[in-house]
Amino acid sequence: MRLHHQPERDSARPLVLAIGFFDGFHRGHREIARATMRMRKPGWRSGVLTFANHPASFLRPGSEPPLLCTPEERIALFAAAGFEECFWLRFDDGIARLAPEAFLDLLVDRMGVRGVAVGSTFRFGHKRAGDTALMADYFTRRSIAFVPVGNVSDEEGRISSTRIRDLVARGEVAAADRLLGGTGYELRGAVEVGEGRGHALGFPTANLRLPQKLLPKDGVYAATARHDGRDYAALVSIGTNPQFEGKQRTVEVWLRDFHHTIYGREIALRDLRFVRDQARFTNVDELVAQMRRDVEAVAYPSYG
Repeated sequence: MRLHHQPERDSARPLVLAIGFFDGFHRGHREIARATMRMRKPGWRSGVLTFANHPASFLRPGSEPPLLCTPEERIALFAAAGFEECFWLRFDDGIARLAPEAFLDLLVDRMGVRGVAVGSTFRFGHKRAGDTALMADYFTRRSIAFVPVGNVSDEEGRISSTRIRDLVARGEVAAADRLLGGTGYELRGAVEVGEGRGHALGFPTANLRLPQKLLPKDGVYAATARHDGRDYAALVSIGTNPQFEGKQRTVEVWLRDFHHTIYGREIALRDLRFVRDQARFTNVDELVAQMRRDVEAVAYPSYG
C-alpha cells in the first residue's frame, strides 16, 4: 500500500476512496471498505483518506479519546483490507478551514477521485457544515459515484468506535472483539527490562513497552501471545502492581512453555479475557498461590 502525506497523487488512474478516521477498523468501517471496493473498475485504484491525529486533538485539545489502534496498527488494517493507497493527513488549520465544496473539489480535481464511500453520519468541512446530502448533490453534478453506508448494528445497537472503547476500558474485550471483527483488539509492544520479580517468584514475565493506545482496565487476563510467528497461551497483568506498591502502569506477560530471553523483541497479544482484578495480598506466598490458580485459566479456560 502506498502512503501519501498530502492530498495529491502522481497517477492518472481513477481512484475510489473511503473517507473516515476508522479507529479500530470495526465491522461498520469494513462495510465502508467493501462499498469502496465495489465501485472500483478495471484499472482503477482503491484508497482511504484518514487523519494521523484525531480531529478533536486539534479542534478541542485534551478532549480526544484514547484510541483503539496505534497509527501503525491502523495503517496495517487498511493494507489488509485491500486498499492500495492511503492518504495519511494531519488534521490542522488548513483542513479545518476548508469549506465543504472546496474539500470535495480537492478530492476530484487534485486526487482524481471517481467514487467515494463514507458512513451515513459523516460530517466534514469548516464547522462540520458538510454532510452526505451535500456530497450526494455535489457528486451527482460531477458524475462521481457516491455511497453513504448506513450504520451497522447488532442486538445492542449501533457498532461504533466509542462503544468499543467503552467495552475495552471495562475489560469486556470479548464483546469488543465481536464488534471489531478480524483479529479483534490487540496489544503490541517491545519487551524491555523490568524489576525482575517474576523470575524470583517462579513466574518470569516479559514487560512490554506501553503502546500509545487505550488499555483494558487493570487486572489479570488470559490471552494468546504471538512471538516470532508462533502463538503461546499467556497470562497478562495490566496495572500498577499493588503488591509491591507500584506507581506506574505496566503490562507484564507470562508465556506458557516459553523459556527465552527476548529483550527488544515484539510480542503481540490478542483474545484478552478477564480473569480477575488486581489485588494486594497479605504476603508474597498468597500472591504466588493466586498466580498458580491464574495459570489454570490458561491451561483450562472457563472465561467467556
